Amino acid sequence: MKILAFDIGGTEIKFCLCDESFNLTEKKSIPTNAHEGGKRIIERVIEIIKTFDSIDRIGISTAGQVDSSKGEIIYATDSIPGYTGTKIKEAIEAETGIPTAVENDVNSAAIGEAIFGAAKGFSSFICLTYGTGIGGAIYLDGELFTGNSFSSGEFGHMVTHAGGKSCTCGGNGCYEAYASASALVSTVNETLGVSMNGREIFDNFKNPEIRRIIDEWIDEIVIGLKSLVYIFNPSLIVAGGGIMNEIYITNEINARLQKELMASFRKVKVVKALMGNDANKLGAAYLASKL
Repeated sequence: MKILAFDIGGTEIKFCLCDESFNLTEKKSIPTNAHEGGKRIIERVIEIIKTFDSIDRIGISTAGQVDSSKGEIIYATDSIPGYTGTKIKEAIEAETGIPTAVENDVNSAAIGEAIFGAAKGFSSFICLTYGTGIGGAIYLDGELFTGNSFSSGEFGHMVTHAGGKSCTCGGNGCYEAYASASALVSTVNETLGVSMNGREIFDNFKNPEIRRIIDEWIDEIVIGLKSLVYIFNPSLIVAGGGIMNEIYITNEINARLQKELMASFRKVKVVKALMGNDANKLGAAYLASKL
């Protein structure tokens, strides 16, 4: 079986071929040009598909809340204008005739980690990605739990600070306003009057002020994870996002989380995602293989 897998994000559309053994080849990417809107993005995806021969299935991982049964976007922020309501599966299948699976990006990543990566061998776990915001996915008894409207796992918008900072969702005090990678970057830059990205921040880890801010940020991560552990009682939490490649972060999260939990909840471990940028595409390809 020959699968063409896509990962549609706000910045890039990544794609590659996948064989029956889930080996990924011909990895490429193009700018999303999100400002052109959701309709144009799907037109570009179709244009890419038509450059390949003999494709059996198409797997799509995408930003936004996704009704995976219909393959359409339930809701997306203005980072991709006009994306809400886009019928991705319908449009692609009508134009190409190729069976297509569509899933939310973090859900796709969770499947990728469950089948091939950090959660392999675990039937239940939760997954969070720390980036511009905080995305989440819930994996229970070998399957994704998507909730009543395919939108579960929005961990970034649980409230950890009542009446706190404003959030892109329109609320206040959301987890991602304090614990996302962008929250760390903003705090460092605003506090120290500098202009650093995440990599530069950790390159200057020995700076006492930067170290203090990082440690306070890790405490914010733990605040949210503590609540999730008490709700789901998982044995494993998979933490994704480039910033989680910093070993100090996951080591500290585990140490501090254990101190915060009641003894009966301490059989939980936080591990970094292993599949990196391939997790989404692998998850989408796996779903497509089951069509």
